[in-house]
Amino acid sequence: METHILNGLIIGGSYVLIAVGLTLIFGILDAINLAHGEVYMLGAYVLYFLFGVWELNYWAALILATGIIGIFGIVIERLSFRPLRKQPLLNTMLVSIALAILLQNLAMLFWGADPKVVKTAMSEEIIQFFGVSLTVQRLVVLIVGAVAIILLHLLIEKTRIGKAMRAVAQDKDAAALMGVSIDRVYTFTFAVGSALAAIAGALIAPIFQIFPTMGFVPFIKAFTVVILGGLGNVIGAIYAGFILGIAESLGAAYISTPYKDSFAFIILIIMLLIKPSGLMGRS
Repeated sequence: METHILNGLIIGGSYVLIAVGLTLIFGILDAINLAHGEVYMLGAYVLYFLFGVWELNYWAALILATGIIGIFGIVIERLSFRPLRKQPLLNTMLVSIALAILLQNLAMLFWGADPKVVKTAMSEEIIQFFGVSLTVQRLVVLIVGAVAIILLHLLIEKTRIGKAMRAVAQDKDAAALMGVSIDRVYTFTFAVGSALAAIAGALIAPIFQIFPTMGFVPFIKAFTVVILGGLGNVIGAIYAGFILGIAESLGAAYISTPYKDSFAFIILIIMLLIKPSGLMGRS
């Protein structure tokens, strides 16, 4: 039981990182980035390139991959989302679908369709953690994910740009009248959301294989987490991500491994029937 719960926390940690970035973008920009899974995929590929090809230190490669994809998020916002800011949500969704397909094909063009593997020393090292045996790499996913979420919380609550993000999320017009630069907040939010997805991809890269369409299932899970937690609610996404990860791990262990991906949608259907606004969402 302890092993499955710990594995669920690790899986849930990656869902949380992707979902928090997604919910930040939705909560502040009122936009759904359906290419967010491909941003996660690019994070894994950039780590593979920096660590596996250029042979940089893993931690240096992780930080660089996060920064590079964060900057790429700025490019996405400027070119794809800013021109459609006043357009209907459907237009933005269609553009993000096209962007997702484009990024998948670019990844296939640059790195090929064959799965890539990243091996670190931590992938092979086994430790005992609360009586459970697991690789150091899996523990790193949990620890680094937790640190990233704590830093995000401090950023939102304690910094000037974080206060501006909260103000824009509550009332864009009032924030603009108070001197908040809406463009700057939107760009920064997209960079942070993309960086979080990149961290998730870079952390998972040494555990699973890397391939151009690897972002699809994690994105669907993250989108499920966003709905479960409450649209635009960061804290709700954190709780929902870990709940979903543990439910998947226990379901795979005690019910059926082949159907583990379906548990997320079963939970989603139940939540929508009981509390459509999500765990911490508003009606």
